[in-house]
Amino acid sequence: MPTDLNDEPDEQTIIGEFRCLMDVAPPLAPESLGGDTRLTPRWTLGAVDHYVPGMSAHVVKTYYGAERETVWRRGGVTLSGLTRPGTITLIPKGHDGHWYVGGQSEMSHIFLTERRLRSWADQIAGGRRVELVDRLAFEDGAAARILELLAREAAQSDPAARLFVEQAIDLLCTQLIRRHCVSSGLGAPAPNRGGLADWQVKRVTAYMIEHLDKTIGLDELAGLVKLSRFHFCTSFRVATGRTPHEWLTQQRMDRARGLLADASLRITDVALAVGYQTPSAFTASFRKFTGVTPSEYRRRQL
Repeated sequence: MPTDLNDEPDEQTIIGEFRCLMDVAPPLAPESLGGDTRLTPRWTLGAVDHYVPGMSAHVVKTYYGAERETVWRRGGVTLSGLTRPGTITLIPKGHDGHWYVGGQSEMSHIFLTERRLRSWADQIAGGRRVELVDRLAFEDGAAARILELLAREAAQSDPAARLFVEQAIDLLCTQLIRRHCVSSGLGAPAPNRGGLADWQVKRVTAYMIEHLDKTIGLDELAGLVKLSRFHFCTSFRVATGRTPHEWLTQQRMDRARGLLADASLRITDVALAVGYQTPSAFTASFRKFTGVTPSEYRRRQL
């Protein structure tokens, strides 16, 4: 992947990379913007479950329509979440990993070159080096709204919109640098301000994983970090972008996918192992998160 600012991706590079990664070319807007940045209108990408190499530009996207379970595994780190309106995914240049997306997703992208981000960062960060961080289905209504506006303009052919688009991209860069960058002098990203600390999220998650086959209540989770039920729910969502229930369901689905790979286990056995008392309740939840039934998922894996 390019590492020099003078080696930025052009349109054919982006299209070629994306087609290689996803077997489909993104519908790029016809006009290249400042710093060779490119936009897409809203479009739909199918289910994904494979390794994806890093791209030569930063990729930022937002979502429209139905929620989809999405998992990104990179190195020893796993990010997971529900893609939905108001959330963004940020894939820094060159960051690879195994992606799982449970069904078709409507989205829009910006392929943001390092040159474009750096030129704006130099004005905000005073020349200090900034580095984007990985984000998946991350709650950021401001960035999501900017991406939505850019997608709308990308679908137009009005040359008079160029100034608006360029200024909107500058605004997006500002938001990325403020909330999704690390830099000496800028401090750490501030996604969890007012929420649980990392160790608290880890403690709650570990407890969930250890008790997936049992009913887990909010009071016992809140007690783990010595908070009231109300404060816990609020702080947990600030820290993770999801409710405790959504987080717990994600842990159940992660375990279920692993168990479904064992053909000797009945669907009923898997359901009980992850806390569902009936196969029908398990099937409904699994399908909502992955877009397929447990039986269909198993057939694809075996």
